Amino acid sequence: MSGNVADKLIYERELISCGYKLIAGMDEVGRGPLCGPVVCAAVIMPLEESELIDGIDDSKKVSEKKRLVLSEKIKEKAIAYSICEVSPEVIDEINILNATKLCMQNCIKTISVRPDALLVDAVKADFGVYTRSIIKGDALSYVIGAASILAKVYRDSLMEKYAEIYPQYGFEKHKGYGTKAHIDAIKEFGPCPIHRKTFIKNFV
Repeated sequence: MSGNVADKLIYERELISCGYKLIAGMDEVGRGPLCGPVVCAAVIMPLEESELIDGIDDSKKVSEKKRLVLSEKIKEKAIAYSICEVSPEVIDEINILNATKLCMQNCIKTISVRPDALLVDAVKADFGVYTRSIIKGDALSYVIGAASILAKVYRDSLMEKYAEIYPQYGFEKHKGYGTKAHIDAIKEFGPCPIHRKTFIKNFV
């Protein structure tokens, strides 16, 4: 086990020392894109040293190829996990921050084993369980990092499927983020059903 994984257990060990046992990590992917859902994942991982997965980190720091491998390992080892999405229509209706909170609340409601503590990346909300919000938590906490990888792999795969339905936008390349190529495509072809109307009003 490499040292960097052990370094990411500071918050988890602090909670364990307070008597918490089932510690979930939670993170979101997709707050910034111009289209597609926001996706959240919650995961409870075994925290014994022999069970730790090397390489877990903020999903943005991990290559796509490595994320795919890690995502499968996380699913295999997880005590429980849940991945939820909230649609572009709901994002437009209640705004992206509220949609993210709703998505996270749905994750905690649907996870098959209820955690007794939760570490979440940045977002503050009532999740019905003891919660600690950590800025840049996906890079600092093992369980949040695991959640970020699950969410990222899920959403990227979803956007690749949308790319087959709406090939003119290049979703497989930018995953819905506001690149020049994406914005140019919106201006040329207009929006498609998965675009967030409140995010693209300056381009149409």
